[in-house]
Amino acid sequence: MAADCCDSKSTELEVLSRRSDQRRVLIAVLVVNAVMFVGELAVGLYAGSSALVADSADMFGDAFVYALSLYALDRSERWKAGAALVKGVFILFFGATVLLEVGFRIASGAPPLSTPMLVMSVLALAANLYCFRLLWRFRKQDLNMSSTFECSQNDIAANVGVVLAAIAVWYFHSPWPDIVMGAIIAVIFLRSAVRVIRAAWPAWRQAS
Repeated sequence: MAADCCDSKSTELEVLSRRSDQRRVLIAVLVVNAVMFVGELAVGLYAGSSALVADSADMFGDAFVYALSLYALDRSERWKAGAALVKGVFILFFGATVLLEVGFRIASGAPPLSTPMLVMSVLALAANLYCFRLLWRFRKQDLNMSSTFECSQNDIAANVGVVLAAIAVWYFHSPWPDIVMGAIIAVIFLRSAVRVIRAAWPAWRQAS
């Protein structure tokens, strides 16, 4: 009996410790994304970059996703699956919003300022690589953390694209690299949204 009790308590402490680690990491990446959202949005509007504004909105979306993940940590599997489902819907909405932003930039036709765009996109890439490193060990822990890690992967792909777009804008003096990258970011988000929703929907129905 004593051995069984100790084993049970050890398991419970391990779960609580794991959730505590998750919470600390999610708070850290939430703060990073919230700060970078403000910086990227300000510079994106100043530089007239559709890709940078899109990436700033992604930062805001990630802060929302991480906050939702924090809320779901200590809740049931149904709550976790529901949180992942909400994340997928949010990513889907964001992808559609980016496509609208791309359409607006095509209509305006003005090239963005490449130097502030490049500097900000490099800073955003560094910030998301830091978040990616923090989230790596939790990537397969549960559906909630898996969907959160999915968002982090998207961020890095988008950041690399924005850096390349800034270099191309500087070299060609054209708005099209920025526009094309904005469209690619939208496609990445839509693809990710479908993946998260397809994984979360059956889990949510089963938990219900």
